[in-house]
This record gives sequence, structure tokens and C-alpha cells, in this order.
Amino acid sequence: MSRAQSALLWGLVGALAFLVLAQGYRLLVGPLGLGVPIAAGLALCVGGVVTAVSYVAERRLEPKGRT
Repeated sequence: MSRAQSALLWGLVGALAFLVLAQGYRLLVGPLGLGVPIAAGLALCVGGVVTAVSYVAERRLEPKGRT
């Protein structure tokens, strides 16, 4: 698997994890104060950040045999 594919998959995992946490908060605690479009936009931002960080981090960790 290429680095780009791996980073995109980690970004997807990060975005979905954010949405799961937001939904869990709504179910267990109460209203989050965010609408669905805002939560989806935040999930895209989280996914983008996770994608970028994982792409950079994989290059740094690869020579050390940690990937």
C-alpha cells in the first residue's frame, strides 16, 4: 500500500471517529450545540489534519522500522 493510500485511510478513520464521538456525546449527555452540517465540516477538517499528519509521520517513522 502506498503512503498516500495509507494516509487517506487514516484520515477516514479520524473523521469517522470524530463523528462517532459526537454522536455518542449526543446520545449520552445531550445536545452538542452543533448541527449536522457543522459536525460534518468539522469531521472533514479532522480527517484532513489526520491525513496530513499521518503522511508526514510515516516518512519519519519508516527508517526506524516502526511502520
